[in-house]
Amino acid sequence: MDSVLVFDSVTQLDASARGRVVACGSHGGLYAAWRAASAGVRGVILNDAGIGRHSAGVSGVVWLASLGIPACTVDYRSARIGDGKDTLASGVVTMANDMAAYHGCLPGHTGAQAARCMLEAETEIDDRVPMVVDESRSRIPNGGHRTVWAMDSIALVQPDDRRQIVVTGSHGGLLGGKPDRALDVDVFAAFFNDAGGGKENAGVSRLPALDERGIAAGAVSCHTARIGDGKSTYDTGVLSHLNESARRLELREGMSVREAVARLVGLG
Repeated sequence: MDSVLVFDSVTQLDASARGRVVACGSHGGLYAAWRAASAGVRGVILNDAGIGRHSAGVSGVVWLASLGIPACTVDYRSARIGDGKDTLASGVVTMANDMAAYHGCLPGHTGAQAARCMLEAETEIDDRVPMVVDESRSRIPNGGHRTVWAMDSIALVQPDDRRQIVVTGSHGGLLGGKPDRALDVDVFAAFFNDAGGGKENAGVSRLPALDERGIAAGAVSCHTARIGDGKSTYDTGVLSHLNESARRLELREGMSVREAVARLVGLG
């Protein structure tokens, strides 16, 4: 389907996406939807990431309808999160916003069928996208010697975060299944959302890749924290998956991220 652009993450969207239908491996939360709208897409297909707490995995898709942009999500069990090609080739639609439904995109459709419906839509591109979702990165106060950052997307990590702790709203999947894209900075520890686990457990595939670099990493259940919201990961997230580096630091499944961070900030 040559008329559809494919990206593993909304953070990769560039000028080529303007006015185009995009199949993307990102979750369907508000931050991802805002990035898609800001890029001027004609329509977008995302991953429902297990839907999760407060239906965060599809909340952005609903919001895009208010901008007149057709959008839908595919079942997290049908396509690997973080893999745009799989979204288009294997995804099965679980939720379509009103604009997508108006143009014939319905639950049960394949990703390819949804894309064809969006290609037929005459979407007007509006550059005045409401700034409802800012790139949130905030410091979490703690009494230890490590800095802790809550960020809505792992794309907000900075070089100065080396050997620090990052608590993110991002899914724990590898982009395009590539280990070298797991994380740009060698942090001390990183926490993600498990996006329901999903197809081939893609939602936590980043964890073993980080283990090879000696980075402690964990993912919280999507039902305990809003995906795309780093502060939610910290406030209410409960760990569902850990890599071996995290286990060696005595982190355990069922532990809250608050408890995990409190332990980590005091380690040498």
